[in-house]
Amino acid sequence: MSSNPPPCPQCSLENTYVDDTRYVCADCGYEWPIVDGEGAESSVVVRDSNGNVLATGDSVVVIKDLKVKGSSIPLKQGTMIRNIRLVEDDAEHIEGNSDKIKGLVLKTCFLRKA
Repeated sequence: MSSNPPPCPQCSLENTYVDDTRYVCADCGYEWPIVDGEGAESSVVVRDSNGNVLATGDSVVVIKDLKVKGSSIPLKQGTMIRNIRLVEDDAEHIEGNSDKIKGLVLKTCFLRKA
C-alpha cells in the first residue's frame, strides 16, 4: 500500500486519503479501490440513483415503473431485485432476476440500494 495516495481520477485534485481498502477524495467524495499490481481489480464503481455503491450480491429496488423488452409484464415501482450481478466494465448496468421476470439487465439510474 502506498503512503502517498494518487490524485483523484475524477476531479484530478490531490486531496486524497486511504480508507481501509479504498482511496477517497476529500474534495469530490469519489472512492476507488486500491489496486495491488496492474489490472488486479476493476476501477469501475457502480452506483445506484442515490449514489450508493453497489456490489455483486446486493439487493436493489426499482424506483419507477419500467417496460421490459420481450415481456408483456411491466416491472413495477418497488419491485425487489435480489442477488444482483455487476456487468463487467459497465457502471450503468446490472443483471438480476425479479420474482416474475428472469434475466433482466437494468440501468442503475432506475434503482436504489435496498
